[in-house]
Amino acid sequence: MVGAVLVRHTGPPEVLHWGRTSVATPTSLDVVVDVRAAGVNNADLLQREGAYPVPAGASQVLGLECSGVISRVGSEVTDWSVGDPVCALLSGGGYAEQVVVPAAQLLPKPGSCTFVEAAALPEAACTVYANLAMKAALGSGMTLLVHGGTSGIGSFAIQWAKAIGARVITTAGTSAKVERVRELGADVAINYREENFLEATLEATEGRGVDVILDIVGAPYLDRNTRCLAPDGHLVIIGGDLSPGALDLASLFTRRASMSATTLRSRPARQKAEIVAAVRSHVLPLVEQGRIRPLVDTVLPMDRAAEAHRLLSEGRVMGKVVLTPPGG
Repeated sequence: MVGAVLVRHTGPPEVLHWGRTSVATPTSLDVVVDVRAAGVNNADLLQREGAYPVPAGASQVLGLECSGVISRVGSEVTDWSVGDPVCALLSGGGYAEQVVVPAAQLLPKPGSCTFVEAAALPEAACTVYANLAMKAALGSGMTLLVHGGTSGIGSFAIQWAKAIGARVITTAGTSAKVERVRELGADVAINYREENFLEATLEATEGRGVDVILDIVGAPYLDRNTRCLAPDGHLVIIGGDLSPGALDLASLFTRRASMSATTLRSRPARQKAEIVAAVRSHVLPLVEQGRIRPLVDTVLPMDRAAEAHRLLSEGRVMGKVVLTPPGG
């Protein structure tokens, strides 16, 4: 039995409490990680509310990423050893003192990052690279529009895109957030509460539009997003309001544009392993060089997970909220 954040029943943040639970039995291809820190993601809030079904076989404990030290290695695992500092992409279980992880979903903890920063890395890095590099083929000289530039994923996307030589336009909701995304490297920052992001994006690109859009808003932005696309542009939707929305097919045809909607948690293990391997090869070196640094807003002990969820839901956070084991 280990300490973990448990959910009494679906509902508001107050349903979260610190208790004890059993850890899954590791297979020969798994490792056990003693958790030093765990990132908080919007998916955790949705799961707590009962709006995000847990994939079959995944831990019911919240938490899709963590950092820590390996304390046990499966008999068929050859690339990792007890004592290795790591961070991990999880299907669940991060809000706990210990978690079982498929070895293929581990990343070495970057030496340039603390354990807290490393806990904020896997979900954002894997989401950004899988969608912007592997799916949308964003490259040097291209232009990216990122919605929610101060979110964990948005802040990582800005830094990664700038590191590979892309131009970045981003939206944010306050003057403080606009200033922060500029500090992260955004070339153009749009306060979407004061400006029409479609008009501002077209003005910033001299009417051409952007090559790739990373969207976390969903249906309310669908029409304006498609009109922001340049010829052969690609819109990637990774969350937000998934209610039915009108899609202007003529706009897509005229631009030879394309779009995709993806999630990370529900992907098959093989796909997750491929993404993690690609991140290790192509993204971690940029982190080690200091060209990308996970943005952490607040650190709280796990027994204050309810407070962490409230902070994230209020929308004032810039970057990630990270949890650490009580007394750790």
